[in-house]
Amino acid sequence: MERSLVWVKDGGAELARVKLTDRRLSATGTAIGSDPLPYRLDYTLRTVDRFVTSALYVSSAGHDPDRGPWRRQLELRHDGAGTWTVDATGEGDPKLPPPGGDPETLRDALDCDLGLSPLTNTMPVLRAGLLAGGGPVDFVMAWVSVPDLAVVPDRQTYTFRRRDGDHPVINYTGGDWTRDIVFDAAGLVLDYPDIGRRVA
Repeated sequence: MERSLVWVKDGGAELARVKLTDRRLSATGTAIGSDPLPYRLDYTLRTVDRFVTSALYVSSAGHDPDRGPWRRQLELRHDGAGTWTVDATGEGDPKLPPPGGDPETLRDALDCDLGLSPLTNTMPVLRAGLLAGGGPVDFVMAWVSVPDLAVVPDRQTYTFRRRDGDHPVINYTGGDWTRDIVFDAAGLVLDYPDIGRRVA
């Protein structure tokens, strides 16, 4: 299945071209946002069997009104056996944290989680079979902050809540953040409150 998806967000939007099979997901996407600085972000995501992340490439760019144009690039790779590599570069001097992070802290992660993107919630939900019920299931994610592209480990929990018609509703909890996310039958996000809502 290949689909083009659009999510609208507070202060932005995201367009993704997604290829989804019963074992793998790949996607390319573009997002725009306004917080903490206006930016454009482009990404390419690939997984291997069981929706385990193999590679995420991300670039972000914008203009700081006080410090001029800036650009960030991140290449995040995973060998499927606990070894991650993180390569990051930056140009300009925006008021943002530095890109990248320590790959050794990511050893327990199977998934990337691209900040503010509804797309990357799909992988853990499908791997755990949560569309049909179950949970709570705990995960460690290689979480990518946007737009600075810093990478840190992030512990998250997913739990099936209920079904609204044909749409599974799954609770996401990470730290103090918890939301009930509505998915479609394929496992792609329809509505993630405060993150993005899909439009036709």
